[in-house]
Amino acid sequence: MAASTFSNTISPHSHAPKISSLRFPTSRSLHLPTQFKNTHTTKRFAISCSSEATNDPKENTPIELRFPAFPTVLDINQIRDILPHRFPFLLVDRVIEYNPGVSAVAIKNVTINDNFFPGHFPERPIMPGVLMVEALAQVGGLVMLQPEVGGSRENFFFAGIDKVRFRKPVIAGDTLVMRMTLIKLQKRFGIAKMEGKAYVGGEVVCEGEFLMATGTASE
Repeated sequence: MAASTFSNTISPHSHAPKISSLRFPTSRSLHLPTQFKNTHTTKRFAISCSSEATNDPKENTPIELRFPAFPTVLDINQIRDILPHRFPFLLVDRVIEYNPGVSAVAIKNVTINDNFFPGHFPERPIMPGVLMVEALAQVGGLVMLQPEVGGSRENFFFAGIDKVRFRKPVIAGDTLVMRMTLIKLQKRFGIAKMEGKAYVGGEVVCEGEFLMATGTASE
């Protein structure tokens, strides 16, 4: 109705084609800004993505140079001086953080050459959960086998575990990062309670509470 009134006001004797010609410019004016806006948005998005890629320092760094190695606080020879374990049951390769009598963080490099993989399992190599627990206990030994704590490698035993959970499988090629922390020490009874967690890629794969029986060399 509005369009008909408008066209009659301009030209009372106009025909239908003239009404169409009057409305056509209005239709064009509505489409042009939309097309322009879309083009402008697309260009701005492309520029933004290109800018982010250019500013990322890792983008131009080869992958072998992006990740630093774990620090070495205790190497394998120093670990062997503290722990009595030997091949094939020494399951700690390096200590990367160490507070004697308090806590330690160590790593175990899980490789296909580990002697348990041929049987666990031949077609799908997975580190046995009991060996993850053993590896954590060995890290606990590094914490507790210190003169100030009263531990002795001749009289230090794994006494018990509680609340152990296995969250994800650990496979050949993984690096197992283990943290053991002393929670409670009863020197009178020679019992240490510890909390342990093992990680792969920052995710917990195993955790639990550990009891260690400590003693002195004379006992």
